[in-house]
Amino acid sequence: MRLLLDTSTFLWLLGDSPELSPRAVALFKSAEADVYLSVASAWEIAVKVSLGKLILPAPPERLIPHERAARGITSLAIDEESALHVSRLPPLHRDPFDRMLVSQAIVHGLTILTPDQMIARYPARTVW
Repeated sequence: MRLLLDTSTFLWLLGDSPELSPRAVALFKSAEADVYLSVASAWEIAVKVSLGKLILPAPPERLIPHERAARGITSLAIDEESALHVSRLPPLHRDPFDRMLVSQAIVHGLTILTPDQMIARYPARTVW
């Protein structure tokens, strides 16, 4: 399975949070899973840190690449096709980061690993 982590899922994985469902943990750890973190999530984390809405144990520019590498997570760039696909999504909510994740999942055939019910309402595969 090709999984795209949503931002909260990535952060919860870093801290082994009890917010993670047993299924989410199993899917993430599965040997058959190819796991991706969007640059949009890295951007969202950096924005939240700079606004004081998120505190991390290290600066995001060090923490994110280190944790991705340590956990076998591949970075997913924001490509033009995914960026343009955002305009085709229904206006369910205004979060630009979530909308980009949905677009990337659709364009690249990924399943979003997320507990977010708003994301699950979009025409993308989700699992939790």
